[in-house]
Amino acid sequence: MKFELKTENDNYSKSISHLFRIFLIISLLIIFFDVSLKLRFISRYYQLDYNCRLLSVEKSTSNFKKLSQLSKLKSKQRIWDFCRELIK
Repeated sequence: MKFELKTENDNYSKSISHLFRIFLIISLLIIFFDVSLKLRFISRYYQLDYNCRLLSVEKSTSNFKKLSQLSKLKSKQRIWDFCRELIK
């Protein structure tokens, strides 16, 4: 007759493994969120830079509208001043 005694070591290892996975997933989500925010800011900066350079070459109303939306400036004079500072 064989007598086996089950221990709960497997349950502890499974719970530790589960906690480790949760921690790993949360940390990856935080990293991806941070990277996406940084890429958004970089992208916005390059859009502003590109549109300001385009505005300095071609002074069209569509360029003013794009820059107005990106920079949230309404006046054409303020947009000009902003672009001068950005291009420097």
